[in-house]
Amino acid sequence: MLINANTIVESKKIILVPYEAHHVPRYHQWMQSEELQKLTASESLSLGAEFQMQQSWRQDEDKCTFIVLDLGLYNDSEKSNEDEISAMVGDVNLFFNDKDNKHSAEIEIMIAGKEILKIEEFTAKIGFSNEASIQLFQKLGFKEVSRSDVFEEVTLKYSVPDHAPTPTTDLQVFQIGPYRLKSAE
Repeated sequence: MLINANTIVESKKIILVPYEAHHVPRYHQWMQSEELQKLTASESLSLGAEFQMQQSWRQDEDKCTFIVLDLGLYNDSEKSNEDEISAMVGDVNLFFNDKDNKHSAEIEIMIAGKEILKIEEFTAKIGFSNEASIQLFQKLGFKEVSRSDVFEEVTLKYSVPDHAPTPTTDLQVFQIGPYRLKSAE
C-alpha cells in the first residue's frame, strides 16, 4: 500500500481513497456481518486486530487497499475525516502476486453500502476484440444484452440482487490525483 498512500482514483460517481486509520471503525462495523464475511471469505476480527491489519496493509509493498466513497455524498461535504466515513460504500484491494509480471494485479471489490448508491444494475460496454474482459465480466455474472457493429462493442448487464454486495462500476473514466483532506490543507 506504500504506492497508493497518497493517491486517489476518481470517476463520475465514486472516488477511491487510501485505506486510513479513520476508516477502520466503519469498515470493522461492515465486517461484523456474517453475510459479508461469507461472501468475502473473511473472518470476524476485533477492532484492535482490524487496526493492526490496516497498518500491516499500509506497509505492504504487494497490496493496495482503497476505500470506495460515493462521490455525490463526498462532494456535498467539507471533505473531513467524518465526511469520508459517511460517504464510505466499500473497498477495492489490489494484490501484486505475479512474480513474473510486476505490473499485474489481482483485484477484489466489495460494496457494503449498495443501498447508499441505490444501484440496481451495472452495465459494461466492451470492444469485440477484448475477449478477456468479456469473459471476466461473464464470470462475474454479467449477461450479454446487445452488440453494436457500429461501435464494435458488446453490452453486458448485471442486475444487483437485494441480498448481496456487488462489484462497483463506472470506472471507465477516471482520474488519478493526490490524496488530501480539506482539513489537512
